[in-house]
Amino acid sequence: MAPELGWSVRTSLKRLEEPLALYCAGAALCLVALMPFLFLAGELVVGGPKAMSQSLAIVTSLRLQRLFLDSFGLALAVTVLSLLVGVPMGVLLGKTDVAGRSLALLLYAFPIFVPPFLLALGWFYLLGHQGFVGNERTAAVLFSPFGAVAVLSLNFAPIVTMFVVIGLQGIDQTLEEAARLVAPPWRVVTHILLPLIWPVVATAALVVFALAFSELAVPMFLRVPNYPAAILARLGGMQYDPGEAFALVLPLLGLSLILLLIERRFLGERSFEVFGLHSIEAWTMPLRSWKPVMSPVCWFLALFSITPLMALAVRASDGGFPAVFQWIGSSPGYSLLFGSISATVIVMIGLVAGRAVARKTRGSRYCDAIAVLAFVAPASVLGVGLIAVWSRPATQFVYGSMVIVLLGLIARYGVIGIRTLAATIAQSSPHLEESAAAFGAHFFRRLTRILLPMHWRGVVAAWLLALVFCLRDLDTVILFYPPGMETLTIRIFTLEANGPEAVVAALALLHILLTAGVLGAGGALLLRGRRR
Repeated sequence: MAPELGWSVRTSLKRLEEPLALYCAGAALCLVALMPFLFLAGELVVGGPKAMSQSLAIVTSLRLQRLFLDSFGLALAVTVLSLLVGVPMGVLLGKTDVAGRSLALLLYAFPIFVPPFLLALGWFYLLGHQGFVGNERTAAVLFSPFGAVAVLSLNFAPIVTMFVVIGLQGIDQTLEEAARLVAPPWRVVTHILLPLIWPVVATAALVVFALAFSELAVPMFLRVPNYPAAILARLGGMQYDPGEAFALVLPLLGLSLILLLIERRFLGERSFEVFGLHSIEAWTMPLRSWKPVMSPVCWFLALFSITPLMALAVRASDGGFPAVFQWIGSSPGYSLLFGSISATVIVMIGLVAGRAVARKTRGSRYCDAIAVLAFVAPASVLGVGLIAVWSRPATQFVYGSMVIVLLGLIARYGVIGIRTLAATIAQSSPHLEESAAAFGAHFFRRLTRILLPMHWRGVVAAWLLALVFCLRDLDTVILFYPPGMETLTIRIFTLEANGPEAVVAALALLHILLTAGVLGAGGALLLRGRRR
């Protein structure tokens, strides 16, 4: 009787593996991503009418309202400009026979993985008052709202381009073939293909808006007042006032919920269901007589996007490299340590939650919604929320250690693991898992023996993407990183005001080379796996 009871218990536990795994992933997301928002809302309720009225008096002041609207307008302008540039570039580099389009796409897309602040620094060395080709007029343009919009758009437009390229590659080729029978190429693109991938374009716009509104360093560097900088000043500057910082976060909390509602209502699963690669070779639209015109345009934009990186290299060559190790400290090590640990946890959560989203498992949409909320919310909201949760005597061991940085990065970029792996796993048939389950394979066995071997390239790609975004992060961790544990981006940002220009440029170039090395190693691994 005892052996039968033991077998029954083991069988029951195996059947509970899948819901327990999803429950653990959801609990982790609630801990790192949802709890900060709940604490922010709870603080307002606990404070009562008096605290609420004080907060409303702060955020409804004319100066802060104007600052909020200016930041909103800047993010909106960056989003519109990124769409106007990114969508045509996505079509040209993703569907046409532009000369050298693969290399052009690689060069054009690389700034995605570079902190926007480093691009602004490169443009300053190029167009600033004492820049290589700068004068008072170019400096006045750069240090203005127009300059901030231009710098951020050059950084974020490639995001739209990459979304469009991947979306176009994921369209069923039979639809293109049928459309080409009755319509010319450009009509197929504008009336068939682009309408089919509108969820992808809309998702890209949402991502760009969220990143642009969260951006802290570029407006501060270009002396453009912005709302996140006001929050930072209340938490670590001369205007230190945590209570007022909490009040300033409230409008951003409302904006976060609106962005989440838009994503859930109009996009949701559509934003990754379009993604996917088909076995049939994608159709390439010939440009014919337009090729001599469009190819130089694409290459000009590709080279223009990396121009500030070349300016950094030239500035760093003026004595910056020999002195860089006197200033760099342990920041690269902390960047890699924080990024690699965070990326690993993100992929572990994403593998379970992403599979559930791809298979439409009950409860999976809540995990996805929590991750989306933490990403679309301005970084300052998440940062202030994490401070509210963990900056307490009982949890000081978390707040004063590297754990708080890991929590912030996992919360901010957890959606990368979920959405990337959901799009990857959605391409495979669930019948393989169902067949294995019919022969007694439990959830973790199916996960490790079927999904991981089948989609290991997607797992590696998700890990690389999460790592690179953690490496480039500044807006999230700058609010709460422990003393002596600054990442390389924070090190560059804090040295920019008083450090030697050549050394700062060398540090920026080192960050770029570090990112390029990570991407190069990962790309080589993925290409090697494809050849096999």
